Amino acid sequence: MNYRSRYLESKLKRLFDHFPVIVITGARQVGKTTLIEHCFSNKVKTITFDPVMDIANARTEPEYFLQNNPAPLFLDEIQYAPELLGPIKRHVDRQKSTGQYILSGSQNLSILSDVAESLAGRAAVINLMGLSFRELTGSLEKPSLLQRWLKEGTFTLDMLQNSTGPENFIRRAFRGGYPGTIDLPQDLLNDYWRSYLRTYIERDVRRTANPTNLQKFSRFIMLLAALSGHEINYAHLGRELAIDRNTAEAWTEIARATFQWYTIPAFSKNSIKRIAGKPKGFFADTGFLTYLLSISSPEGILTHPNHGALFETWVFLEVQKHLQEAGMPNALYHFRTYSGAEVDCVIEHNGRIFLIEIKATAQPGKKHTSGFRSFREYFPQETIAGELIICSVPEPLQLSETCFAVPWWEL
Repeated sequence: MNYRSRYLESKLKRLFDHFPVIVITGARQVGKTTLIEHCFSNKVKTITFDPVMDIANARTEPEYFLQNNPAPLFLDEIQYAPELLGPIKRHVDRQKSTGQYILSGSQNLSILSDVAESLAGRAAVINLMGLSFRELTGSLEKPSLLQRWLKEGTFTLDMLQNSTGPENFIRRAFRGGYPGTIDLPQDLLNDYWRSYLRTYIERDVRRTANPTNLQKFSRFIMLLAALSGHEINYAHLGRELAIDRNTAEAWTEIARATFQWYTIPAFSKNSIKRIAGKPKGFFADTGFLTYLLSISSPEGILTHPNHGALFETWVFLEVQKHLQEAGMPNALYHFRTYSGAEVDCVIEHNGRIFLIEIKATAQPGKKHTSGFRSFREYFPQETIAGELIICSVPEPLQLSETCFAVPWWEL
């Protein structure tokens, strides 16, 4: 597998120089271990923990383990040895130096709460998502279109990269962004994802929350995949599986806590009662998503009922990755009224609002701008920095004084 440079490389090295502990989280197989070993192979020793074996007695003798494995140390899958967090805190406080420990984990529930309690003020916590389009194409040397738009506060056509496009969306979506799938022959992708789902259920889910019926949870994940790009009705979701609303909500939280599911809140200033307040959910990788939707080839995406939702999921993930790269992971919202008007992405930054609509079309028009008009009507006091429709238009198109349609590969 060829290594692709990640945007987090330089940030990780800077954090290592300024914090005693770095915690890197993210989904299973998203590339956490590879990234750390690429950045720190000559600086830290790596120890990977196991859910069954007590590696070097780390769980039963955590203090003794740390004595025999001095810092700097990379402790991979730390959720399987949470007993180490207290002793790590004491070691950090005694040493009072930076660059002591790097911890990684794929289970938000079991690691971040313990880190917050045990290592508050001592650890920098960052999340790694799948490879972005810029990482896959080796285009990290320049800021992205979204990052330049956020910095300038207004959109202009000269922000575009003038790429050679157009790009093949279905090929990109079918592969997704997990490093292990990028160079894998297409006929082996189903085998990869089948193994991934089984390992995820049997290792992460069982030990994170221990649902009583793992087979039903597997069906739940497949049903949740069909809802990527939508607001979630937990009561309806529960009825589909003969489980109650609370269980459906708890299982969705397990998917979110194991980094398989992202949610963005509804944008509201709490003054418009007609605005829906439900969060919108997205699956964390379109490659895994196509497997769960039983799509067996890139061409199958085009005829699938979830084609539009898949396109929206892919673009949403790109937007989220760019915001993380810019240090703004919590700046993203969506807008939807009970009457159906909506804007897919609402970004709030430096007192301005940036609006993005996502459409799987190569022919955007005025009909695709109705959500923007509704947003302006509901929030006349907001400063709008412009509107983008991210779609498959062959080249940029200006639809109004403030609205532009932009090819997704320019994002």
